[in-house]
Amino acid sequence: MTANAYIERVISTLEEKHPDQKEYLQAVHEVYEAITPVLEAHPEYEKQAILERIATPERVISFRVTWQDDEGQVHVNNGYRVQHSSVNGPYKGGIRFDPTVTLSVMKFLAFEQTFKNSLTGLPMGGGKGGADFNPRGRSDAEIMRFCQAYMTELSKYISQDQDVPAGDIGVGHREIGYMYGQYKRLQGVQLGVLTGKPVSVGGSLARTEATGFGIVYFANQILKHNGTDISGKRVIISGTGNVGSFAADKATELGAKVIGISNITGSVIDEDGINMNTIRDIAANHAEDLSKYPETHPNATFAEGSIWAREVQYDVALPCATQNEISGEQAQQIVDNGVEFVIEGANMPSTAEAVQVFRDNDMIFGPAKAANAGGVGVSGLEMSQNSLRLRWTFEEVDERLHGIMEGIFQNIVDTLEEYDLGKDYATAANIYAFKNIAELVRIQGVI
Repeated sequence: MTANAYIERVISTLEEKHPDQKEYLQAVHEVYEAITPVLEAHPEYEKQAILERIATPERVISFRVTWQDDEGQVHVNNGYRVQHSSVNGPYKGGIRFDPTVTLSVMKFLAFEQTFKNSLTGLPMGGGKGGADFNPRGRSDAEIMRFCQAYMTELSKYISQDQDVPAGDIGVGHREIGYMYGQYKRLQGVQLGVLTGKPVSVGGSLARTEATGFGIVYFANQILKHNGTDISGKRVIISGTGNVGSFAADKATELGAKVIGISNITGSVIDEDGINMNTIRDIAANHAEDLSKYPETHPNATFAEGSIWAREVQYDVALPCATQNEISGEQAQQIVDNGVEFVIEGANMPSTAEAVQVFRDNDMIFGPAKAANAGGVGVSGLEMSQNSLRLRWTFEEVDERLHGIMEGIFQNIVDTLEEYDLGKDYATAANIYAFKNIAELVRIQGVI
């Protein structure tokens, strides 16, 4: 059987088994359509079922999360932990609290995390977890009770040597702190069982900023590889959480002009440059309502809906909000706006149709699994600090983060040259990560 026939057979089987898991199937298809050259060089991978073993999670845990709100009403949510692959080390990946959480989303994120973690060069496997709980509008006490209920069940399956969760959408320092406290109550002290912890309980300096900073470091590497850099470029970012906001900070620090930003309430374009202090004030005091921004910045304009549908000239797009936020139609608008570079900050923020539009128009495209690996990279550094019982300075961690992102990019460039891929950074990232994981699967035998 040819390499392409093997890929088609595996994807077809997955589609038959999981027809409703569209995000998971999308993620597998995106990787597997890129790796034909590797399979052609290793026909033995079919007999060893390498594709099937990499695509299938080692363990999927689903459980009920029961908790009480402040009025005494009992609620039930669905909780998950997908332990996808441990061939490269302990399962590592975030916890997401959001109404959009489903088993398909968890499996897609865990699959992506496996490849992303391999790209960092650190000994971390891939996993992901979460619950369909919406923390928005909930009191601090309700969030604490939910976190404790979620960790009560999750604690049976994680440890600092087995599975090390972190934060994600809806899960920040506060939630990690509550979950760590509950884990400690149930299992005893394991400082490295969670990352993204508050610094006072063993967290790493620069972890909060890491994903956003890392995206911009990676973007700048791509721009330099194409004869320019981010200084002076007009940038638009989706998402005002940690990823988007710190990407905006770092882009501005490096000389870019961030002219647009968005969240679930809509988007703002400010030709004077987005004022992130105002954005953070809105997040803290106005329920994230970006329509408040023009009240203090009269030259700015607000619009409901996706920022990627707006007509505005800029150079660099950094989608940092959530999966599949850019449709094919919006991707065409990005092209029509004269954008040169799309660097993904969220996990799989571009639909398959959007990616095809970017390819058809020769867009320089930086894939999420490489560009947003800085967060998990610093999570790995947090694990190291916990094991060594020390704390590096912010500057030391940031320097290591910069080195991780440069290393990822250099490995991608080497793969571009090895397989004559031109500027197809996404295919190169998939090939490099797949080769690493496939070799580890082979070395460790049939398990």
